[in-house]
Amino acid sequence: MKRFTSIIFALFLLCPVFSAYNSWNVPDSSEIRKTLTEKWFDAPLINVRLNQPEIISNPAGEKFQVSLEETDTTYSVIVSSSTFTSYKFISASKIEYSEKEAFTGTCKGSWVLIKNKANDKPLCIRYYCTSNSEAFVQFSPKGKTSTADLIIFNNYAARGVATGVPFEKFYTASFDEVLKLTQKSIPWNYIDVKDKIYDNIHSMAAVINQKCPLITYTDDVMYDENNNLIKITTGEKIPMDAKSGRLYLSSAGFVKWIADGIVKPITGTQLNRSSLITETVKVNETSWQGKFSRRYPLYFSLDWVRNLSSKIISVYTGKNYNFKNSGVDVTRNLFSAINTSDGIKSQVTFIENTGYSVSSLKSLLYVLAATESGSFYFAAIRETDRTVSPEIKVFNDCAVFFPYFDEKGVFGCYVFINGKPKALDDFILYYSQDFVYLTRVRASERFYPE
Repeated sequence: MKRFTSIIFALFLLCPVFSAYNSWNVPDSSEIRKTLTEKWFDAPLINVRLNQPEIISNPAGEKFQVSLEETDTTYSVIVSSSTFTSYKFISASKIEYSEKEAFTGTCKGSWVLIKNKANDKPLCIRYYCTSNSEAFVQFSPKGKTSTADLIIFNNYAARGVATGVPFEKFYTASFDEVLKLTQKSIPWNYIDVKDKIYDNIHSMAAVINQKCPLITYTDDVMYDENNNLIKITTGEKIPMDAKSGRLYLSSAGFVKWIADGIVKPITGTQLNRSSLITETVKVNETSWQGKFSRRYPLYFSLDWVRNLSSKIISVYTGKNYNFKNSGVDVTRNLFSAINTSDGIKSQVTFIENTGYSVSSLKSLLYVLAATESGSFYFAAIRETDRTVSPEIKVFNDCAVFFPYFDEKGVFGCYVFINGKPKALDDFILYYSQDFVYLTRVRASERFYPE
């Protein structure tokens, strides 16, 4: 009995250790790193090159590989967490599956020390703490202490934050220790995806995806509150063949069709045209922009998505909101800098009545998926016509984004534009020189588009 009690007490003491390892379910190499300082971390490159890669297990039985990688100007000591990749083999008689273990320096749980080749000075230490290799935290030496950066898809959510902690501390610190040391200085909620629910995001995207083959893109059209096909610009009815089974939608008409799929199950009717074309941006009538706007609506899709989202919020709440008091505009300045091929450049993430540069869109949607889980986003795209002088900047087209994290914590986003699905990376590449303005809406479990 006495021996049994001792075992239970020992297990009780161990519980905090293993729970600390797994507060974010991040494989922890801190105990391993405590044995590597002299041979791997503090040794000059000429000596580190003599070390052979080695695989070591932590007290929880998780395996890590210690190795060296070099570039022209830097070298990295990498303590890589293990991952398993599934392979499918197809033969004439059967299908077989197998898994292969690999050690990747950017997978969840990996730790990397990067040093300058010229003088062996440390440049930074990176902790890969998510299932997305593009989202990580890094620490750099500064005097007797260190600074911290939180980087998400090349955008800095925190940059040069003073930690008050000696840089060498991070040679052996566990990720849980990192969280405690920086809990007030780093916006960890931007990448914390535990216990987030995206069921309505997936179900809405699945319904839209199923209907997309029935949609024919048609410029300047929408379905009104009576399900008549009309021109957006004039309200004129358009004859259509109701028996064709097709949906005829413009870019703006498509996102309205999505909104109607939320509104109609609650109110019994679809949104009308007049409420969606209300102007939300005032321009100086005597300016060049003001004179041009008399002939062409420069802010058409921005007005459209603002009004569209506000109408949905009004239906959800039973109160009459407009874009100014509905809280639908996404206006968060989340990133202070971006890492480009020309180096790190400071940036202002959000610009009033312009939105976000498409170059920061993936990072933005990542954070929104983590901090506003269950919301989707209508987007107005601001393009620049450079064929005329002066250039014209105009909001013409619309899109919709459904960001989420899967059961493994991997980021994803359903994108639809002009009645078709589109990969997020393809959208970013196509509109790389443009801006998007986002408005938020909670995804609905009662989504039944016509």
